[in-house]
Amino acid sequence: MATTTPPDVQGGRSDTTAPAMTHAQIMKALSGLMLGMFVAILSSTIVSNALPEIISDLGGTQSSYTWVVTAALLSMTAATPLWGKLSDLFSKKLLVQISLVIYVLGSVVAGLSQNTGMLIACRVVQGIGVGGLSALAQIVMAAMISPRERGRYSGYLGAVFAVATVGGPLLGGVITDTDWLGWRWCFYVGVPFAVIALVVLQKTLQLPVVRREAKVDWAGAFFISAAVSLLLIWVTQAGGSFDWLSWQTAAMTGGAVALGAVFLLVESRASEPIIPLRLFRNPTISLASAASLFVGVAMFAGTVFFSQFFQLARGESPTMSGVLTIPMIGGLFVSSTVSGQVITKTGRWKAWLISGGVLLTAGMGLLSTMRYDTPYGRIAVYMALMGLGLGMMMQNLVLATQNQVAPEDLGAASSVVTFFRSLGGAVGVSALGAVMANRVTHYVKDGLTELGPKAAALGHGGTGGGGIPDLDKLPAPFRTIIESAYGHGVADVFMYAAPAALVGLLLCVFIKEVPLKSKPAAHAPADGSEAA
Repeated sequence: MATTTPPDVQGGRSDTTAPAMTHAQIMKALSGLMLGMFVAILSSTIVSNALPEIISDLGGTQSSYTWVVTAALLSMTAATPLWGKLSDLFSKKLLVQISLVIYVLGSVVAGLSQNTGMLIACRVVQGIGVGGLSALAQIVMAAMISPRERGRYSGYLGAVFAVATVGGPLLGGVITDTDWLGWRWCFYVGVPFAVIALVVLQKTLQLPVVRREAKVDWAGAFFISAAVSLLLIWVTQAGGSFDWLSWQTAAMTGGAVALGAVFLLVESRASEPIIPLRLFRNPTISLASAASLFVGVAMFAGTVFFSQFFQLARGESPTMSGVLTIPMIGGLFVSSTVSGQVITKTGRWKAWLISGGVLLTAGMGLLSTMRYDTPYGRIAVYMALMGLGLGMMMQNLVLATQNQVAPEDLGAASSVVTFFRSLGGAVGVSALGAVMANRVTHYVKDGLTELGPKAAALGHGGTGGGGIPDLDKLPAPFRTIIESAYGHGVADVFMYAAPAALVGLLLCVFIKEVPLKSKPAAHAPADGSEAA
């Protein structure tokens, strides 16, 4: 079985490599990068358990709740291919540092937000920075480490992901529950880590920079951002502001398709396309990208909606909400670390993708059966299955793609997989958030009707037609109805998300396994190059 990149992907160019690095050298170089990754993930997860209180404090609605999450995912999704392309043209180290600075600026202003609109705008800025960190971490690692060895270090990144994912909600919950801090410090707390990461990166990360004429595809970046934005606005507003079958739906979906078509036309003619369309001639890259789209739906559904389940369906504090999600994070930590180690020893990765897809689909399917009074032990098992599946799939889909491309396409190819995962998350959170808002309203109305005409007249449990309720202010009968509605509503989210995980599994089945190469993808310094 061939282990080299297919000619139609490489463009006929040879795979030149940098001198091999020892484990100690690699870990030293990756230290600042992993800290940057920790900051990126922390920013995404630290607000999850604080969001119910944040939105309530700022007077937002379920739609606002969804958009605080979606705004960061949207900007991260749109920016990821651009960061990937820039990494093929400019210093990767400098780009990581720039993305950290953007993140810091967005975080500081987000902590000063006076309304949900301002918070959402700041989350857009944060997302741009996080998109750079997420994409560049994989790209920098691939530039130093061979695909065969990369499984081991991907496991380390997966461990960082797990620690930040479980630590974020816990830290966010503690901050929110601490009177002399409050939820605004959820945005400030990552800033010192980002500053430390900047310093460490400057001292430890040394990569060759190949100087060449750079052309950035700004038109491609604009049209893909516009297409994704319009699609997400439609998903969020449909069923609420207007009917699913309406002229607004036709205009928005038609507009998104038209913008997408223009994007493809621009990419086909650009000298330095943001997403080189020729990459998709390789079946592995096409299938891995599509699978990442559906894995993204599952991944973000878990991290976003569990906080609402535990706080609004079970009355837990933000801190306990983070503690109760540990089984999912523990599963992700174990599977990403173990799979990375085994893949490095064997060079084989497909079995992990398939196993992960089975576990992810099963976990989400079982989570769709939970209710507000389901025993926690049962929910913990379901969450662990979901976490195990995610850990086996996320990093290994990127690894399979990186193994198929030439060094000059490494950044673009890596960011393509990350882009589709973020796109799946953004669309999934928007669509599933809309589903949840609709289902919760339906279940509340049904519950109130059972209490009699006087109770039904209160509408959405007295919360103003879709607002985030404060359970402590509701009388006992209404509180039970709200908890039951949110429990059933979150379960419905997993019911709709489980088929996405199944599609991701089926796509992985058709990916052809190519043994991992034993040479890193970094260029040796060319004439005129210098160390970053």
